[in-house]
Amino acid sequence: MTGLRNALPEAELTEQADEGEPEKGRWSQSDLLLASAIDALRRVEYVLICANSDSKAKRPSPPEPLRRPGAAPRKQKKGLSDAGAEALFKLINGGAA
Repeated sequence: MTGLRNALPEAELTEQADEGEPEKGRWSQSDLLLASAIDALRRVEYVLICANSDSKAKRPSPPEPLRRPGAAPRKQKKGLSDAGAEALFKLINGGAA
């Protein structure tokens, strides 16, 4: 089922994510609970690594949750560009007034 879901076009995944009900999806309730447990374990592992690493060390990326039926993978956030940083700096320092 995961292979079939991963082969869906982006438009259909978006439609399912907007209108879908994961509890009525292709996964059983126990599959969804297991995925939630795996996600929680990954978050605990991530927090443990971050809490026990040097504050100056590069931290790992937060874990990706397991894909559920009808859910597209999360899109990566774009970083702040130099022009955007400059505009934000001006706005914060009274440039909008």
